[in-house]
Amino acid sequence: MQLSINPANGTKLAELSQHCDADVDHALSAASAAQKKWRRLAVDDRCHLLTAIAHVLRAKKLELAKLISLEIGKPITESLGEIEKCAVTCDFYANSAPRFLADETIESNASHSGVVFDPLGVVLAIMPWNYPFWQFFRFAAPALAAGNGVILKHAANVPQCAVAIEDVMVEAGCPEGLMRSLLIPASKVAGLIADDRIAAITLTGSMQVGQIVAGQAGQALKKQVLELGGSDPFIVLADADIEAAAQVAVKARYINVGQSCVNAKRFIVEDSVVDTFTEAFVAGVKALKVGDPMDPDTQIGPMARENLRDELHDQVQRSVSDGATCVLGGTPLDLDGSWYAPTVLTDVTPGHTSFNEELFGPVASIICSRLKEQAVALANDTEFGLGASLWTQDMDLAKRLTREIDAGVVFVNGMVASDARLPFGGIKKSGYGRELGSYGIREFTNMKTIWIGPAK
Repeated sequence: MQLSINPANGTKLAELSQHCDADVDHALSAASAAQKKWRRLAVDDRCHLLTAIAHVLRAKKLELAKLISLEIGKPITESLGEIEKCAVTCDFYANSAPRFLADETIESNASHSGVVFDPLGVVLAIMPWNYPFWQFFRFAAPALAAGNGVILKHAANVPQCAVAIEDVMVEAGCPEGLMRSLLIPASKVAGLIADDRIAAITLTGSMQVGQIVAGQAGQALKKQVLELGGSDPFIVLADADIEAAAQVAVKARYINVGQSCVNAKRFIVEDSVVDTFTEAFVAGVKALKVGDPMDPDTQIGPMARENLRDELHDQVQRSVSDGATCVLGGTPLDLDGSWYAPTVLTDVTPGHTSFNEELFGPVASIICSRLKEQAVALANDTEFGLGASLWTQDMDLAKRLTREIDAGVVFVNGMVASDARLPFGGIKKSGYGRELGSYGIREFTNMKTIWIGPAK
């Protein structure tokens, strides 16, 4: 069985039966058969499904958003935004996929040569709980437009979201079997990866799970896209607009209760403005409203699971033991469920737990930098490389430093966020491959070279 637990109060929402081996086998066969038909449709025809999905998502937005908030504690306003973002992305690929997948002509010694983009087959999507709809649809919209089928293995704590995703697909008119959501334990994933009916794998999750999945997929010689953890730097230089930077920094850290790979986590601030930034930042954090996720005014809900809260608290305690100063929060809240106080740590330096490890929750680490060059060195002093934010009013300097920051995504004077129009992904132990944009839709295609010699 898979349990759905409300993290706001610890009560059981639902108990869903897992799929047995026969169910899994039937789903794989059905997806494989459906995909073989789906790939033969013109891209324009496949894109009609994406338009229909966007319509269903918007029609059921409140219902789906409430489900997200119930299962993971996300504030309802953010859950509503998540559903809308899924719909926007479906619309984007419905309009852009024909252009992204158009045949390309490349001059050579042939009478005609170029590249076509054929689908790979059925893609296994191993998805996390923190953005249960967005993480799926940001992959599925381009993958389906490219002609692939989809098998979803969702996180165990969002089974109702997993079922609801399949219901959305069915209501939108998805061909029978082309997309299936399987409620199975993690122990069954290796068998799926090895199965010949699975052509490729996409994973969004932790570095540790990414290492396991990459090894299993590599053994099977199957394409993977991995979007893993992050310890994103938020660099504030002395000439930045400090008030604006601090205001955005609060949102960048505490959105989704700080539970995102691409949340800003390490705030690296030049020493001449670190006190000013810290004062403004702490004031912004104190103003955050903690409360019922279903209240539209709530900005901080519970963490998704009690074990995640306990792990975060252990990291905070170790950071303080390392020498960091806790200036705000630093404790679980005395409430039913898995609540943690919005927390700010200062005096953080390399070697501290809060510098070296990813803190996946509402905890910010402020790090003082003496020079601009040291700020970039501190930003790069991590095993991760997902996103980074840089704040300065010197655009020439910004253009230079963005090339020196080790990350898949760098935003200047703004909060890092995914956008369907732009490729998204990481380097180092944050994974590899790209989602979104024209690059993302091609990840799960066979970029096939065609060479035609002269006619006789």
